[in-house]
Amino acid sequence: MRRVGEFETRFQKITVWKSELATEFRVAGAIHASFHKKRFLTGLAWDLIAAGALLHPTGKPASILMLGVAGGTALRTLRHLLPDVSLTGIDLDGELIDRARKEMALAKTGTEIVIADAFEWMESNTRKFDVIIDDLYLAGDDDVFRPGECDLQWLEQVERSLAPGGILITNLVIGPGHRARQSATRKALLGRFPCVRSLRTEESMNEIIVSGEKAETRRALTVHTAVFDDWRDRMFWKRIKVEKLG
Repeated sequence: MRRVGEFETRFQKITVWKSELATEFRVAGAIHASFHKKRFLTGLAWDLIAAGALLHPTGKPASILMLGVAGGTALRTLRHLLPDVSLTGIDLDGELIDRARKEMALAKTGTEIVIADAFEWMESNTRKFDVIIDDLYLAGDDDVFRPGECDLQWLEQVERSLAPGGILITNLVIGPGHRARQSATRKALLGRFPCVRSLRTEESMNEIIVSGEKAETRRALTVHTAVFDDWRDRMFWKRIKVEKLG
């Protein structure tokens, strides 16, 4: 994979890396979005986000809201796993969304995209979703950061937008500089939801938290292994670990 250029939006500077089959958008040296013409999984956070949706109590949620779309990597995997699901994405960066449509096949996911500030959009939202994915990060000069807190007000807004039996998926960057936020968010979610599960892989610098009245166990992922044709996708899928918190 080689660097082929860069573009700057109102919110971030992104470098573009490509090979014959793959494209990556990178921000502050980290992979911000990934697309492969023949494969879906990467071993990174997007795999965990998609897997988290399958822990919905029914195993087949009908509607998913993603707050923070970027290149749509997780949405592409979700469409593959759940062909009939209704996907809605909210993102602040319309310029990035346009590039993702052109270079990362975002349009093929069939996602309804709304260009808006997700925090403001959630305040006025009246729709209900089986799964809400909170992947709200902005790019700083050297690292990504979350623009808002996972506090009581935010969780109340999320719960208003969850359908009965719905689950919240929260992406947490981990490691130096992020541990305090990770700990505080875990504590807030454990204090609000009866069932909280953590998804991790050895390769990822992220922890995905699934919260709700009920969430399925690792067994719910096993039945989907055969959906992936490529052996590398199946390998990454099998590496996902699910742990109950609290």
